[in-house]
Amino acid sequence: MKFVLGTKEQMTQVFTGAGVVYPATILRVSPGIVSQVKSVEKDGYEAVQIAMGVAKESRVTKAQMGHLGGAYKQVKEFRRRRALETIAGLEKGAVVAVDTFAVGDKVTVAAISKGKGFQGVVKRHGFKGDKASHGRKHSHRTPGSIGGGGRAGGRVIKGMRMAGRMGGDRVTVKNLTVLAVNPETQTLLISGAVPGRRGTLVEIRGA
Repeated sequence: MKFVLGTKEQMTQVFTGAGVVYPATILRVSPGIVSQVKSVEKDGYEAVQIAMGVAKESRVTKAQMGHLGGAYKQVKEFRRRRALETIAGLEKGAVVAVDTFAVGDKVTVAAISKGKGFQGVVKRHGFKGDKASHGRKHSHRTPGSIGGGGRAGGRVIKGMRMAGRMGGDRVTVKNLTVLAVNPETQTLLISGAVPGRRGTLVEIRGA
């Protein structure tokens, strides 16, 4: 069971020896500590909780300080999901760093996507929009009819795609590849795009 916490830095591109280019994301992985190991007997499920990032003691409660053994900014929990995964050997106080992964490993990343505010149906749901000729005026990006008549009793049905707040959701991207690991700079280079803006907390675990 491999996992780390990191922050998104920026996107770049990487060329292989064969001349193939890969879009890639740089993630900065600060060393974290195992703050708790959960078991089926005590907690009802198996998981490992890790903490990373130094925080001011004035911003952390005494209960959190006692539980974590220090002042940390981020605390996340990684559940054991499959029978092949094991948390054996992980104890409270163990350090989890960027060298947990190696080049070629397949990983799954999860983060909060960028918030885009209130958006219309074209941007939010990919609607095509209407024609821009033959007397069309001020209705190029309108959603069209949303109900009424005999449809669903004249009401707006649940799940109707309409304008609204977009982004700010937890997004998981699977089957990405580790392209490079640099313990000196504590960075991880992962193929493809990762959700979120610069500085977003990213959960990385073995696929």
